[in-house]
Amino acid sequence: MTASFPKTLIMIPALNEEDSIPKVLREIHAHVPWADVAVINDGSTDRTAEIARECGAIVLPMPYNVGIGAAVQAGFLYAAKHGYQVAVQNDGDGQHSPAEIPELVTALLTSGADVMIGSRYIEDRGYITPRMRRIGIIILAKIISRIVGWRSTDPTSGFRASNRRTIEVCAQDYPHDYPEPEAVVLLHRRGLTVREMPVTMNARYGGQSSITPLKSGYYMVKVILAILVGLLRPVEKV
Repeated sequence: MTASFPKTLIMIPALNEEDSIPKVLREIHAHVPWADVAVINDGSTDRTAEIARECGAIVLPMPYNVGIGAAVQAGFLYAAKHGYQVAVQNDGDGQHSPAEIPELVTALLTSGADVMIGSRYIEDRGYITPRMRRIGIIILAKIISRIVGWRSTDPTSGFRASNRRTIEVCAQDYPHDYPEPEAVVLLHRRGLTVREMPVTMNARYGGQSSITPLKSGYYMVKVILAILVGLLRPVEKV
């Protein structure tokens, strides 16, 4: 326990983020000095892993590009094995503000939730989502809200804090491919409490997003189908 925070691991899945990862890690060390940082190197072909090590991060190497879901699950497995009480998911491109991690963790600890999601859309903080992607997120949020029984505004957000119960669940069972929306439904069905709080989203520090307008449409259709099919699968509450 440091500065009233429990043992915390910040998990950063990264694929070819050499341009942004140094600044992301510097800001995390500045704003969250009490946490450990694990960069899950998801088959990068640039210097992402080397730079992360130089910046003092734990590097978890994937054997090849396994995808965001498997990379995040590797982080949860590490957190479960090493006794972390809180795990924070943070992107490696700089869009999530490390300055908000203490607030995210505090909200998790004080709210009674098992997972706290940082939402771009509870408040208007100036972040502009491409139109087609925003429409898809709205549709997805409405479907998920009906399933979980509370208003989900940003189920695609990858900025999240999870407690020990969630760490143990996600270490054993975590969606692959495009996992964030599926994880909201899965964790709800497992009996965990998921909540949201407003956060600020930044522009990328470097590199390019892999989600094109065409991929956005494919992503939404695939995720919705995966969620509906997943509802047919029996799950055990924790």
